[in-house]
Amino acid sequence: MTAPSVLVAADTTQLVDAATGIITQALSDIPPGTHRSIALAGGSTPRAIYAGLVEAPIEWDRVTILFGDERCVPPDDPRANYRMACEALLDHIVIPRANIHRIPGELTPRAAQQQAERDLRAVLGVGFPAIDLVLLGIGADGHTASLFPGGPELAPTDALTVLAHRPELDAPWRVSMSLPLLQAARTTLMIADDPGKAPVVARAIAGDPALPAALAHSPSGVCQWLISRATASDVPEAQQTPLPYGSGRTPPPGPSH
Repeated sequence: MTAPSVLVAADTTQLVDAATGIITQALSDIPPGTHRSIALAGGSTPRAIYAGLVEAPIEWDRVTILFGDERCVPPDDPRANYRMACEALLDHIVIPRANIHRIPGELTPRAAQQQAERDLRAVLGVGFPAIDLVLLGIGADGHTASLFPGGPELAPTDALTVLAHRPELDAPWRVSMSLPLLQAARTTLMIADDPGKAPVVARAIAGDPALPAALAHSPSGVCQWLISRATASDVPEAQQTPLPYGSGRTPPPGPSH
């Protein structure tokens, strides 16, 4: 497996700006007659990134929007990743609604997972097709999307989606892209901006197989970590590529030095 590269931003502002640049670059220069696909993540940091994309020079009519996971709540629920994406980005850009494929969290959990599976198959096709860009975060326990350490949702599967249940969470039922689908992505951008997660981020970057966040990218694709300096405290300096402060654009994802 190719080692992920690690871009380190000086602060949250630079991290958001860098992520906006990476995503804009990934969704630019789309060949005629084709689409690019992106799977969105939830969370507070992605909200700021999505807001930064509103003015980006992206041909949104040629972009397919997917969601890496969703809580089993109605789409207008404050906990819904879809609602956050709408508030920050989707309601502010010109994009055909047919290009947006949300997970129907208002259904019963099993029905939501089954409908999400059908929707993704209709959009992506057979096998484990390669999504162009997947955005992911990491939880304090090393989970990503709604794939949790040691959870049954990590069992080998031919499905594109899985159902996760965590009774201790605010929304116990979650629908998530499956690990094989995430591993098929062409490019994965892992984003972390929380010094409290520094130890688990370092473990994930090192490839700890106990952590879904270490596994949820393609062995042959590009995996880029974008983290703040405070979050990088446990990552060996030799693996870090600091961003020049004040840079609004970033180098394309690639191997670390």
